[in-house]
Amino acid sequence: MKNTALSHKHIELGAKMVPFAGYNMPVQYEGVNIEHETVRNAVGVFDVSHMGEFILRGPNALALIQKFASNDASVLFDGKAQYSCMPNGKGGIVDDLIIYRVNAEEYFIVVNASNIEKDWNWISSLNDLGVEMINASDEYSLLAIQGPKAAEAMQSLTEVNLSEMVYYTFTHGTFAGIENVMISATGYTGSGGFEIYVKNEDVEHVWNEVFKAGADFGIKPIGLAARDTLRLEMGFCLYGNDIDDTTSPLEAGLGWITKFTKDFTDSEFLKKQKEEGVTHKLVAFEMIERGIPRHDYRILDASGNVIGKVTSGTMSPSMKIGIGLGYVTKEFSALETEIFIEIREKGVKAKVTKLPFYKK
Repeated sequence: MKNTALSHKHIELGAKMVPFAGYNMPVQYEGVNIEHETVRNAVGVFDVSHMGEFILRGPNALALIQKFASNDASVLFDGKAQYSCMPNGKGGIVDDLIIYRVNAEEYFIVVNASNIEKDWNWISSLNDLGVEMINASDEYSLLAIQGPKAAEAMQSLTEVNLSEMVYYTFTHGTFAGIENVMISATGYTGSGGFEIYVKNEDVEHVWNEVFKAGADFGIKPIGLAARDTLRLEMGFCLYGNDIDDTTSPLEAGLGWITKFTKDFTDSEFLKKQKEEGVTHKLVAFEMIERGIPRHDYRILDASGNVIGKVTSGTMSPSMKIGIGLGYVTKEFSALETEIFIEIREKGVKAKVTKLPFYKK
């Protein structure tokens, strides 16, 4: 099992550590609900250094990205990021990812920790264009500094005007005394903030400075459990739960990152699927009756017939009700449709709802 450059810090801080995607990661410190509320109301810091980072360079870098990514990366400009996914050639998804355009011939790609090797092999298999590929996953650490007070709390550490940074843009600048740090106005919480990409040898210094700078703003370290409840309240898909090699982007509600303005892996298949319509789709639901939906629980109709399964579920710390995502057959996918989640062999009433669950 791998450690991040900060694993020892989490252990010192009393975090409960768990194996996650081959890494020794902090799942919680004080408790999920406290950590969740810290990010929603103030500022919290996640060590997500397990994520993968690839650099693609050369005159054909964009052409390669256009082949493997469902979104249209030609609209990117220097300093702009884009959420996308990689179709797998069989109608499913290799991974979801973020594409950063550094310049016309250099792109920085961020992928999920559990898929680093798979993604690298997949992109390599499509690279007949002579694009230089660098797997920098073991060189970079990543801190997600998230919450409504993130910009104000971190401003003393950089000359970059954080409050003026637009969502899904990034820049390189000095941060906490370290030069050429990538500062990205992204994150997976829905509460604003930044993701800071820094070399492993500098991350402990940056971590310490971040906590000093944020002390007056109630900053706290946050574990992966709260990261999951925060992303679920926004309805953000988690690879391995809500999307995988068997789910198409259209079934997963990711039509907005599937652009038919270009040819890409599976574009013909997906175009046809869009025209014909999907047979089952990912829906958001909230519990009407008391109950906490969990991954793989069966979804039933009023007669007890199985119509799908839960892919992600939790008790929402912000709303204090059970919420979840799950695939259902198309006829049960309309808003306000009553469905039942099988909890301890009993159908517990829920309804299909609109995302995000959490409204600021």
